[in-house]
Amino acid sequence: MAADTHHGIFCIPCSHHGVFSAIYKCCSFIKMDKPLIKERRKSHIEHGDFYFWTATINNWYKLLEKDEYKDVIIESLQYLTDTGKIDVYAFIIMPNHIHLIWRINEPNGKESPQGSLLKHTAHAFKKMLKSEGGGKLNAYKVDADNKKYEFWQRDSLAIPLFTKKVATQKLNYLHNNPLIVKWSLVKDPCDYKYSSARYYELNEKNFPFLKDLWEIF
Repeated sequence: MAADTHHGIFCIPCSHHGVFSAIYKCCSFIKMDKPLIKERRKSHIEHGDFYFWTATINNWYKLLEKDEYKDVIIESLQYLTDTGKIDVYAFIIMPNHIHLIWRINEPNGKESPQGSLLKHTAHAFKKMLKSEGGGKLNAYKVDADNKKYEFWQRDSLAIPLFTKKVATQKLNYLHNNPLIVKWSLVKDPCDYKYSSARYYELNEKNFPFLKDLWEIF
């Protein structure tokens, strides 16, 4: 069966027998000037699925170097877990980015849980930097109509985890982040405080919100 195009139109010829008659009406037309399937953003998350998720501080500044800034993220993760919005299976908070393995369960009011996480932490960061003084807050100024400061880069990266092999790879990558040459923060993943490494390696649940990834895969 042939298909013709005419003036930007894709024509599916008439078929009165076979599978095509069950799918298409005779002489169906589909405009081809726009993509048939809209490409999803790299930050897109489906409720109920598992993702390796990365959020990065704007301009790669090391805003999360101090523990008090890391604690803001921990508190937010705990709140969203306690309210049933998310399940967190692994995490690490690095000086300028975070990695999570998590599942989004339901919206947080009118917001997505990941949106709430970024919004809440951004408000907290703004207050903390303002109280510290010294012009540190100015580093995060942006020229935008809807905001004066931006602490997180746009479009966080969400990679779906469909197999145990991929989940294992991402879990190991996450826990070994502090050991790479660029950072050299610790010599053993379990020595890095703001990580789920001790939970998996030593069976120490030092962060109450953590759940076992291997109960899923």
